[in-house]
Parts: sequence; structure tokens; C-alpha cells
Amino acid sequence: MVEELYLNINPLQTGGRTPADTRKAIFSWVDGYAVCDACKGSLRTTDKPPIRQFIEDVSAFLGMDNALLTNGAREAKEAVIHSLVSRDDWMVTDGNAHYSTLVAAERNGVPVIRTETSGHPTYEVTPAMFEEAIEEGTRAHGRPPALAVVTHVDGNYGNVVDAKAIASVCHDHGVPVLLNAAYSAGRMPVSGHELGVDFIACSAHKSWAIGGGNAGLLAVNEEYRDRIIRFSKEYPVKPIEILGCSTRGSEVVALISSFPYVTERVKHWDREVAHARSVVSRLMDAGGFSLLGTSPKEHDIIALETPAYDEIASHHKKRGYFLAKELKSRGIVGIKPGRTKHFKFSTFGFTDEQVDYIVESFLEIKDKYM
Repeated sequence: MVEELYLNINPLQTGGRTPADTRKAIFSWVDGYAVCDACKGSLRTTDKPPIRQFIEDVSAFLGMDNALLTNGAREAKEAVIHSLVSRDDWMVTDGNAHYSTLVAAERNGVPVIRTETSGHPTYEVTPAMFEEAIEEGTRAHGRPPALAVVTHVDGNYGNVVDAKAIASVCHDHGVPVLLNAAYSAGRMPVSGHELGVDFIACSAHKSWAIGGGNAGLLAVNEEYRDRIIRFSKEYPVKPIEILGCSTRGSEVVALISSFPYVTERVKHWDREVAHARSVVSRLMDAGGFSLLGTSPKEHDIIALETPAYDEIASHHKKRGYFLAKELKSRGIVGIKPGRTKHFKFSTFGFTDEQVDYIVESFLEIKDKYM
């Protein structure tokens, strides 16, 4: 209901908004395990709905050789960690890594070394930082890491790392690379072959226009196929790392239905970047706002420090909650209530007019009280 009545600028939501055709398709398959009714024992080889063809198509779309459906990017990451990294090994990841990367490693008893970042206000992660972390960890553990997990776009600042250069650094040390593309694949063009990565973890509910639910993808290059996509000895059609079967039901139908829409929208990524840069420019020019993350923007996630709003909150009767209330009165939701010192939002998928309205609303609220 919120999506019908408001502009939702929560980064978790903007890339997951469903097109109308997908909503119709979901209704047709939402009754229980309707997809499983058509399964002959192996979901990934099911032809109605066309899961087998989708897996082939999405592998090519991501510039990879193979793919598995998963319950979100976190299950995809855990599958790779569990397959490649033993308790005697260690792995490296970036200083902006999502918590689920660290939890997946912890679940498998794997030590992790994180790179530095440039710190406030840019929080940038560079190839040199990965090089330093790999060398530091190699000295400490006596061998290179068994895996590098690289956050392509972090969810806090919307920084896009130089994944190709980082992958090159890792491969120079003999380290395979898993790209966490939760906020990139499905929004912007991502090709594993072009970037030189070995695995891609995708979040369908964040960035593939499937709405709610929990779905993801793990794309794997040919070199590692047999190490990741392993099958049970007792149940030979069941992939071990997804416990035989992963996301199913209406979520996978939504993913298949939205796929043509997603493949088309990534062609217009330059427009999304232009929107983000325009928003940042106008807010910075107005004063009372400062950007967190690298500049110029290369992604739709925008993080701001907002001393102007924090000053207002210090004497407003609703304190920090005034901002969410003012935004909602203007038909905008997605900012966590109570936050006025800093917050993040996304402009992904909005029209020029909607982006203008969002900026004007931020400025109107500031001018109303200052």
C-alpha cells in the first residue's frame, strides 16, 4: 500500500519495486507451493515456469557461466565460503562489507581480515587497501587468503569500488574473488567476465524488481563450477550448497517475470547516476547538507550528513522525528524516523519530475524551520 501512495526512497526498496506484469504473474503462482507442483525433482531443470531457461539467460546476462537460485545474496556468499574456505584458512573482505558477509564467515569458523577505508567522509576502498590487507594477513597466517569477498557497492554510502582492479590484485596473489553485487547487479551493468571475478552474489529482492520475499542468485565461472555446484551422493539432482532446493514459489516467478524489465533498465544506468549527481549538487549548493561517500556519485544510494535538520531537531517538539513526519506529509517515506544527523536514501527508478520533487521537499522542510 505504501508503494501505491508514497514515494519510497529507502535504498532497500527502490531496486525491488515490481512492474505491473510481475505483480500479475505473482498472483497466478502464489497459492502454496504451486511452482513445486511442476517440479520433477530438480527445481533448476524445471521448464514450467521456465526456470531452466532463466538460469541459462541470467548466467549470460551476468557475464558468467553458471548460476544457482538462492535465498538472497547472503546464502550465495555462504555457499562460496563453505565450499572454498576451511577453518584452517582465512578470507579477506573490505572495510565496508555487509554484516552478512562477516556472519557467513563466522558461521563457518573462518577468520576474516578487513581492509581499511579512507574514513570520514568518503569511506573509500581502493585496490591498494586490498593489497595491504592480503599481505598483512599472509604474514599473520603464513599463506594467502582462500577467498576475497568484494563489496561492489556498499549499502551505507553507495560507493562503487574498482572491482576489476581489485580482482586483478587478488588474482596476482592466487586468491579467487566473490563479488557481492547486492546493490549493483540488476540496477547497473555487471559482467563477471569483464570485471574478472569468479563469483557474483545477487540480491533479487533488493535490485531485481521482485518486491518482497527473499530471493537471490549465485553466478559462478566455469573454473569453479564443480567446487560450488556439487550434488548430493544420495540425491544426485540436489545441489548441496542450497540444501537441494532454494527460493521457490512466487519469488522465483517474480524473478523470471521481471527479468526482461531488469535487462532493459540497466541500459539506462547513466540516467540513474545523473539523477543522483543532480540531487547531491542541489543539496550541497543549498547548504546544511554534506555528502558521505565518494564524489562524484556513481550510484543511486546517497548518504548525507544533515546538520541543518539536526539543528531543527534540537528545538522541535518532536525532536528528530519531525523530518520523517514532514516528508510523509509530502508523500515521501523511507527515511528512518528519528534520524536527522545523517541518513541515506535512493533515487533509483524515479522520473525527472519525482527526483525534482524529492529535492524540493528536502529544501522546503529546511527552509520552513530555519
